[in-house]
Amino acid sequence: MSGGGETSRAAPFRTPLKRARGLGAGKSGTDHFWMQRVTAIVLAPLAIWFVWTLVTLVGADLETARGIIARPWNTIIFAVFLVCMFWHAKLGLQIVIEDYVHTRSLEITAHFLNNFLCGLGAIASLYAIARIAFSG
Repeated sequence: MSGGGETSRAAPFRTPLKRARGLGAGKSGTDHFWMQRVTAIVLAPLAIWFVWTLVTLVGADLETARGIIARPWNTIIFAVFLVCMFWHAKLGLQIVIEDYVHTRSLEITAHFLNNFLCGLGAIASLYAIARIAFSG
């Protein structure tokens, strides 16, 4: 048998790094995969709710729209929707950056911008929802 897998006689003499080579990072890939799927599953019904809410607001005046958005359950669902959306976007963009940006300095910059802009978008959205919910 060739290839020198773990069943070969040389196996006891291999370093842990040598045994792990070619097996992937073995760190957070599974967590990342599952969080991407969980946020997608959570976003599916929330996106339907969001579109339905927007459709019901067609033709409504500003005070009616504020009143609907300011209802406690709507405010909470809006907040969950926006946090999940930005988190899902961050995870998806992270994979794109890791797969397609091959210059290390550009990769680090892109990861920083991805984290910063998605975080900023989430915070700004939550602030806007809070302003709507607590005004008037």
